[in-house]
Amino acid sequence: MNSFNHYAYGAIGEWLYRYVAGIRSDEHQPGFHVVHIEPQPGPGLDWVEASMETMYGQVTSSWHRLADNEMEIRVHFPANTKGTVRLPGAGTQIVLEHGEPLDQVSEVQGIRSIKNDVQITLGSGSYQFTYKYSTTKKERNVQEPTLTESV
Repeated sequence: MNSFNHYAYGAIGEWLYRYVAGIRSDEHQPGFHVVHIEPQPGPGLDWVEASMETMYGQVTSSWHRLADNEMEIRVHFPANTKGTVRLPGAGTQIVLEHGEPLDQVSEVQGIRSIKNDVQITLGSGSYQFTYKYSTTKKERNVQEPTLTESV
């Protein structure tokens, strides 16, 4: 094969952007007017930084594992967009945005708990979240598949 324009390379790229960095468009409002960032930190990676150019501007997502099981997630939504950020393993932990509790940040439009994650609805802008990360699947309420379940 002489070409690097092969599906296998595209599949890896999609996995990195969509799952590891968590950047994806809303299925009901395509075109990145509504952006969802749902990173899925896994074993073997301590940080990820990704950006994607959209018709509204650049969307960015990065996460870093810090000392003492702390997680830092930074996101940027371009002007005239809105979105959600799902903080994996945040649970009932205290989540800070640029050092302030979420309920004191005026740009936060909504906060939901989903299993052991926290989902935050935001307008355009740059945000930095820090919190203690639940690292084990048991702590994160993730079930291992059994032999009778499809993987």
